[in-house]
Amino acid sequence: MFESKFQNREIFKRPTCPFCGNLIERPQELSTRMPGEMPVGSCSCGAVYSCDETGHNLGAAMIEALVFGCNMDSDLAWGLLPGDDYVEEIVENYDFMTHLIVPGGFNEGRRISGALFFIRLHEDVQEVTSKGVQKRLEKASSLASKREINRTGKKSLLKKEIEEYVKEFRVDKILSVAGEDRKLIRNLQRLLYSGDDLFRKRAAEILGKASAVISKSDPGTISKLLQGLFYSISDTAAFTWGAFEAIGEIIRNRPDMFAGYVPQLYQYLPDKTRRAQVIEVIGRISQVKPDLFRKSTFHFIPFLNDPDPLVRGFTAWLLGNLGAHEIREDLERLRQENSEIHIYENGELENKTVGQVASEALEKFNA
Repeated sequence: MFESKFQNREIFKRPTCPFCGNLIERPQELSTRMPGEMPVGSCSCGAVYSCDETGHNLGAAMIEALVFGCNMDSDLAWGLLPGDDYVEEIVENYDFMTHLIVPGGFNEGRRISGALFFIRLHEDVQEVTSKGVQKRLEKASSLASKREINRTGKKSLLKKEIEEYVKEFRVDKILSVAGEDRKLIRNLQRLLYSGDDLFRKRAAEILGKASAVISKSDPGTISKLLQGLFYSISDTAAFTWGAFEAIGEIIRNRPDMFAGYVPQLYQYLPDKTRRAQVIEVIGRISQVKPDLFRKSTFHFIPFLNDPDPLVRGFTAWLLGNLGAHEIREDLERLRQENSEIHIYENGELENKTVGQVASEALEKFNA
């Protein structure tokens, strides 16, 4: 018994500030924040922190903490320099559900990979922002109990329910709460890091459809979500699983509103490790809005000769969607290729050879 208690003390630790060592409060969702943004908090020493529940969005977490520490003044935040104006630290293995640090990384069968991103602004900056920061947290604290009381009056889903609906591809169940569940975007976003390819793509598609619903009344939230996804791709410290797919699905479901983000996808085409992902995403968007890419057709044609069969296959699929008749000879050459790719459609992954994809593209030209 004594040994068990001793071990438990080693396994679970209350989170403390890495700058002063004081215990910290659980991060809170600010009443002024939008769905999908991270919970934040502050320490008595003046440090602020944001909570990345997945541990895969550290770039976005840094932005959350920095902007919050600047009392939501983005212009001030972007003008600050690390080292000169602030210092940062990351506390890993944080479990938001229990508000504990779990060094072993597992708690009751759950993998714990969350992180707290701390930023401590220099004193001259804190003098300007600290009062505003504390007022925001005090308001969040006073409203927290009211949100709990009113929860039954609003439509919302538990994390496990969302995960199950994504697994079963029950799109209707999730979209029914898209306009009211403040945590829906974040809870869907955490599913983008699944190692299961089909589950991840379903999560991305549903996130795109939910974003389309939310964007009708709150386009700014979805714009910020897109910016965060792009940032996570450019941040070498973050995993990018699902980020490209989510970006594609958001644009695919509201091309009228978010097509302006397409050029940012092009910048990743020279990267051989990401090229297949980008072309697949562009292919998905091209199914509903081919005119976005027709002017760029000639830029994609060389990828039909790429060494990677995934790139060749997705390029043939994309150019078929674009009706690129000028590539008939190239597609005829690919018709005999047996390399396999997975095409995602209607919530399912279909195995096809590059040759099959090329043949189907040729059939589209003749239709």
